Amino acid sequence: MKQKSQWKNPFYTSYSLSLLLFFAGWGIWWSFFQIWLTTKEGFSGAQVGIIYSFNSAISLIMNLVYSNFQDRLGVKRNLLIFCAVLQIFLGPFFTWLYVPILRTHFMLGALLGSIYLTFAYLSASPMFEALAERISRRFGYQYGQARAWGSFGYAAAALAAGYLFTISPYLVFWSGSVIAALLLVTLIFWNPIRNSNNIKKFENISENQREATPPTTKDFLNIFKIKSLWEIAIFLVFSGTFYTIFDQQMFPQFFTKFFSTQAAGDHMYGILNSIEVFLESIMMGLVPILMRKIGLKKTILLGTTFMFIRIAGCGLITNPFGVSCIKLLHAPETAIFVVVMFRYYTLHYDPRISATINIVTGIAGAIGQIILSTPLGILRDKIGYQPTFLVIAVIVLCAGIYGYFIIRDDNQEVNGQPFEKDNSSIIKISVDKN
Repeated sequence: MKQKSQWKNPFYTSYSLSLLLFFAGWGIWWSFFQIWLTTKEGFSGAQVGIIYSFNSAISLIMNLVYSNFQDRLGVKRNLLIFCAVLQIFLGPFFTWLYVPILRTHFMLGALLGSIYLTFAYLSASPMFEALAERISRRFGYQYGQARAWGSFGYAAAALAAGYLFTISPYLVFWSGSVIAALLLVTLIFWNPIRNSNNIKKFENISENQREATPPTTKDFLNIFKIKSLWEIAIFLVFSGTFYTIFDQQMFPQFFTKFFSTQAAGDHMYGILNSIEVFLESIMMGLVPILMRKIGLKKTILLGTTFMFIRIAGCGLITNPFGVSCIKLLHAPETAIFVVVMFRYYTLHYDPRISATINIVTGIAGAIGQIILSTPLGILRDKIGYQPTFLVIAVIVLCAGIYGYFIIRDDNQEVNGQPFEKDNSSIIKISVDKN
């Protein structure tokens, strides 16, 4: 019954489609970005680390700008439309600008590429998520289920990319441009908030009243004075940071080396990545149930445990089947960090500035990437992938121990929307639903 009401909610369907198209347009090239840099363009681990460090440094600045702008816009889509316009130029940018400059003037190319990729994708991603989460609170749908469609889009695109990439890497970039055009049309022409009947039927009055007063510059600056926010940011530096460093900067080429040819490795990586993200889309719907059962803090620590097992496992297992199985733990881990962290922020802090709060903690992650991407890339060049993975796993383990002490309990420092655990049994839930 609940699921039917979701589908009847135009805000759910509209933002689910927007998330699906955005992540499909991102995933079709981003999932093979590291492989493209190393196998097609021949850059070393240190050079790839520099590119990712540049990406993190530029996004560090733009995330703040974007989040402050989006919080002031409230539920308006202007910023998302701007990002979609930029994404349309992905194919031309890679074909005629990025690749030639990288080959002749590497540092300049890395800088220009980071500026474009940050404006169009890296800083756009948290804005699409933040606005969808804000709309979910105001117009009554489950954010996790809408975000699951984003993961589904990423998975489908990564699967298609596995085939396109073996034909020509440029096909994935131009496909990204086509998907961006569809996204732009959706954002412009399908906005349920323009219909007053939709607002009357689905709007949460209390959330509307909360959002009625936009955050001021003082509210924005006061965020940086919150001690507990910086404590959680430090936790994310040494946990969430490794999503980019491990999963994007290192794992793709590491996995493809298990196969006899690069083409076979690229193809199998596309399949594995798609399976993992399909599972991630399922977990996006299940994680909210889990967090209501065990609470936010325990769920976050569980996600950190999955991260440690996954990275350490890749450092110890020496066959492609075992590595593939352990990689699938990324599905619940990502769902936890995406869905639960948003709820953690709206529980302990002012929901009006949820986008900015999410970005402020993301700043710490970006700093971690800037600091660690190049050294870990150099370490990978010297000692290999698997010993480097074990080093990363130890860092994540330490972050988990630290997180146990600093992550707030669900009834501690509640400055936003209260969170109530579901204390009924799982069996009772299934009986009630039937």
